[in-house]
Amino acid sequence: MAIETGRIPAGLRPAMTALAGAAAELAVLIRRGGDLGAAVGTNADGDGQKALDVIADEMFCTALRGAGVRWLASEEQEQALALDPQGSLAVAIDPLDGSSNIDTNVSIGTIFSIYPAEDTAEASFLRPTRQQIGAGYVIYGPRCAMMVSFGDGVQQYLLDPDTGAFRLVDGRLTMPDCSFEFAINASNYRHWSRPIRAYIDDCVAGIEGPRETNFNMRWIASLVAETHRILTRGGIFLYPSDARKGYERGRLRMLYECAPIAFLIEQAGGRATDACEPILDQAATALHQRTPLVFGSAEKVARVAAYHDLPETEVSALFGHRGLFRA
Repeated sequence: MAIETGRIPAGLRPAMTALAGAAAELAVLIRRGGDLGAAVGTNADGDGQKALDVIADEMFCTALRGAGVRWLASEEQEQALALDPQGSLAVAIDPLDGSSNIDTNVSIGTIFSIYPAEDTAEASFLRPTRQQIGAGYVIYGPRCAMMVSFGDGVQQYLLDPDTGAFRLVDGRLTMPDCSFEFAINASNYRHWSRPIRAYIDDCVAGIEGPRETNFNMRWIASLVAETHRILTRGGIFLYPSDARKGYERGRLRMLYECAPIAFLIEQAGGRATDACEPILDQAATALHQRTPLVFGSAEKVARVAAYHDLPETEVSALFGHRGLFRA
């Protein structure tokens, strides 16, 4: 058995076993190394593909055949694939998140989301994201771990290198809310909207600013790695929209990245928004739709939304004038 199934709903066990089995095989392949970071083209959305992107996509597609999955939507495929006409599930997957980090040996991952299958792929995936019945990710790091939720808290599994199976180590993980860390790509500061710049300015101002707290910045450029740190340590992650061409509605994909991460974060006690509105109150309108994403400790995410409600004169002012946000 590729994963301990005692805490997994019966109807999801075949699909979860298939996902865990493919992830365990992929973990071995990553540890073995080789020319996995070689560029091999672009995916359906125009992003560069690495050799390992293609390998991972094929591995998960093969594993999910015969696992009760009717529809499979992959970030690496232009259209959803029909796997089993009798299947009751629809799985959306980012087979390999953070592939730009392969050659630098930084943690990468797999993100997946599970919905009840409908008669068409569009009806299965282009629906309110709160209708997910399962979501999770696998992080291929110093330890290979899987975080997953079926709507009743977050479960943590670790890959046992001796058995090749994922074993449950935490049946109900809760995200801490006390971390003073934020994750954002600060090199894009000049492109951000005023509310996002104001929020970051106030964090950077530290103890002398309106937050009266010193913050640390983190940026790994791997969504799974950022999520794993925040789930286990708290903090906030921001990938906002900005003024660059192609980033007007953010860069992360609603279906393959934002919806499953939002599901996990909320189940762990946090919040996830597009900077203003909850991700789980939205629905994708296309398989590869992009959206801004802000997630983490509930109070911190709510504060970002509050900055968007400020008058423009207040948002553009220096941090010292925003006493509204004193802790």
